[in-house]
Amino acid sequence: MINTKQALLTVAALTVSSLALAQVPVQAPARPAAPAAATQPPAPPPTPQAAAPIDLTGWWVSVVTEDWRWRMITPPKGDYASVPLSPAGRKEADAWTEDQDGSCKAYGGANLMRMPTRLHITWEAVDVLKIESDWGVQTRHLYFPGAKGVPTGPTAQGTSLARWVYPMAINQNPQNPPPRGPRPPGGYLQVETSNLTAGWLRRNGVPYSDKTTMVEYMQTFTEPSTGTLWFDVTTRITDPVYLNRPFLLSSDFRKEPDGAKWAPHPCKG
Repeated sequence: MINTKQALLTVAALTVSSLALAQVPVQAPARPAAPAAATQPPAPPPTPQAAAPIDLTGWWVSVVTEDWRWRMITPPKGDYASVPLSPAGRKEADAWTEDQDGSCKAYGGANLMRMPTRLHITWEAVDVLKIESDWGVQTRHLYFPGAKGVPTGPTAQGTSLARWVYPMAINQNPQNPPPRGPRPPGGYLQVETSNLTAGWLRRNGVPYSDKTTMVEYMQTFTEPSTGTLWFDVTTRITDPVYLNRPFLLSSDFRKEPDGAKWAPHPCKG
């Protein structure tokens, strides 16, 4: 017969064993592994046409409100006032003769936007902006990064490399990329041009050389009283041959509804 002491010890041992078993974690049955999510390639960046902060396309007319006597008519020989010509530049300008009036040299890249002309601006490709003029019948191409067919040799309109410049977000570090999300409204187009052949800054032979480079800043604005759309071109021309210092210019164009007044007038030679 089991005595009382042995019975109590047996019950205690069984109790300890039951508690130990209760503390053993019960493993759930293994679930089948979920299929790996398909890796999506990053979206390509928007094209320059899609990313444009301003719209420069359409029909535009030059509005001459300054330097009228140098822009609307051919100035007299030797009238190169306000142009920072070097001695070599003055000598070249003094060699001009009236029979050269109307030459295509006045419609080169460094002076085309100063002429009293109309412009037709379109996207020739998603990364190439085309500017056509009726007076002088010239065509400029503005090439954005990645564009194909960028000319390498010298031409009358040169090689123009363009990029959009966007306003910085509040507290954005200029050294860092903009934060994600919508950009602040506004922006402008910056164009750097080189590979120009020699031409004229005025129709009376005021010269620029084939060493000339220029930087342009194009921006749009709306006239508050009428709602008319304009765009402005600020230009800095640098020529180590014929200019003593950079030549700064500003030209304005007003939007027209269509090309009804487009009137091509070719230049000479």
